[in-house]
Amino acid sequence: MPSLSEKLKSLGVKVGTRDFSPPMRRSGTPIEQVIDGRFQETPHGAVFVVESRFPPGHHQGNYGLNPTASLHTLSAWAGDPRLLDIGSQGFIFLDTETSGLAGGTGTYAFLVGVGRFDEDGFHLAQFFMRDPIEEQAYLAALNSFLGPCSGLVTFNGKSFDVPLLNTRYITNGEYCILNDAAHVDLLPLARRLWRDRLPSRALGYLEEHILGAQRTQEDVPGWMIPTLYFDYLRTGNALPLRSVFYHNAMDILSMAALLNHMANLLENPYDGRVSNALDIIAIGKLYEDLGQLENAARCYTTGLSQDLPEEARRDAELRLSFMEKRRDNLPVAIEIWTQATKRKEIYAFVELAKYYEHRARDFFQALQWTQAALDLVLAPSFSSYERRHWKPELEHRLERLERKLGRGKQSDYEE
Repeated sequence: MPSLSEKLKSLGVKVGTRDFSPPMRRSGTPIEQVIDGRFQETPHGAVFVVESRFPPGHHQGNYGLNPTASLHTLSAWAGDPRLLDIGSQGFIFLDTETSGLAGGTGTYAFLVGVGRFDEDGFHLAQFFMRDPIEEQAYLAALNSFLGPCSGLVTFNGKSFDVPLLNTRYITNGEYCILNDAAHVDLLPLARRLWRDRLPSRALGYLEEHILGAQRTQEDVPGWMIPTLYFDYLRTGNALPLRSVFYHNAMDILSMAALLNHMANLLENPYDGRVSNALDIIAIGKLYEDLGQLENAARCYTTGLSQDLPEEARRDAELRLSFMEKRRDNLPVAIEIWTQATKRKEIYAFVELAKYYEHRARDFFQALQWTQAALDLVLAPSFSSYERRHWKPELEHRLERLERKLGRGKQSDYEE
């Protein structure tokens, strides 16, 4: 019985790129006359590759490329202990430029930039697909560069770049070795660190506002890149693609610098390198999620000693107080709650009532804090939504405390 592939071929449908006719010659300026590169031979044909080298001391903005801090915290955040065993030369930094932004089987990655460290510094290679017919050769050349890769660094690569490349490899009957690598996607981490401070966490925005790097006028917006490639396929004129190669190279360099900066932030946010209080609070939240409560408390305390927006301050105080409560560091928690009651933070009244009822066994103090909280809830200015939440709990607590005080008085009288 004929296979699906054989049936498709009998109908004239091409499977993969093996049986396509050679690319049509076009009259425009070819890529090799636009950008200094070379042709790499593979078992499936030649591929155009552009290579650049950057010395060990190269900086992208204010930060070097080579990681200078341990990846211990970053590894814990990523949930992949393999990252701890990978030296800098084991990482590949990868970014794709594609024929569309939606992904799917009809989307090609026509340019893949990959960078890695070696004894001479940072080696950047960009593999370019001059025509879809070259895809199998192009993927084979890319695999040869990825060979030593045991760690992968991307920016939104888990959602976009790697699934797209995996689809292209499968379509061509090849295996994508990226699937075996320990993967650090910097976009989710960037959102954790800077979502409360920056209006955008796009790589270009972080490059400018975190790394302090500026691109030249040679750059092109990412949304224009698919159109430029389709124009090239139609006309053969590669001149506009020079800006695409520049855009891709800057993305790779920025990822390397960003990994270095993030690793340093997570390993030591206390040495003055974190100048914004919102940033150190964000690091504290990450530490708290990882169960590193001592580090989290230090971050919260440091951030609260600086200027913070009011909402961020309230959230940090609440987090720190509950964390100290869990750690049984009650004097610190009580001090935070007491200060918070001056700003009429309802949770602080309730926590003080709980403390005096269940830990100090001072029912009179507990009743006073409960009554103060109930008065606050019943005030006309209090949110009706929050009132529905808090009122039944507070009334129940007040009734229980009154009963306890009543029993305490009767017991004293009897004694």
